[in-house]
Amino acid sequence: MGRQFARIEPEHRAFIERQKIFFVASAPPKGRINVSPKGLSSFRVLGESDVAYLDCTGSETRAHLTASDDKRLTIMFCAFDGAPMILRLYGQARSLMRGTPEYSDLVPDFEDMAGARQIVRLSVDLVQTSCGMGVPLFDYRQERGSLVRYWTAQGVNNLRKYWGLKNMKSIDGLPTGFAPDSMAPPG
Repeated sequence: MGRQFARIEPEHRAFIERQKIFFVASAPPKGRINVSPKGLSSFRVLGESDVAYLDCTGSETRAHLTASDDKRLTIMFCAFDGAPMILRLYGQARSLMRGTPEYSDLVPDFEDMAGARQIVRLSVDLVQTSCGMGVPLFDYRQERGSLVRYWTAQGVNNLRKYWGLKNMKSIDGLPTGFAPDSMAPPG
């Protein structure tokens, strides 16, 4: 049922661009596996082997992307309406911290929203599709605006305080590499 591809084909890109949610899975060499849902129109296909997403501030991080040599990341998309399909992107990721030249160069491709802390860029080395017939059908209503509204209301100083309190280490105690005082303010 599953098929593998060396790159993102045009039909894969079209499928990705229709989805409203994606899931990111990552893990350090020794530690917990993290799976996070993402949305907010934050995903971009940059090329046939290059994708990125704007990562908003939350309680968990992808600390191992900066703390170790193991930068494996899997991104999964599912069709929740229309024809069934699951698409996974496998590869090596880099965390581009807010305030760095790499972040500044890439952020114009996104809507730079309040609370964004980094761009995660994935060099894709495998694309896999599978049937998705076990995925239930859902009706999309709208994006939740609460995360962006929350960080907009908090302001830059409270955002930096949060980064300092909650985003300096991962759930496994790995350092994240965040430097809240040197990170450029959102927007």
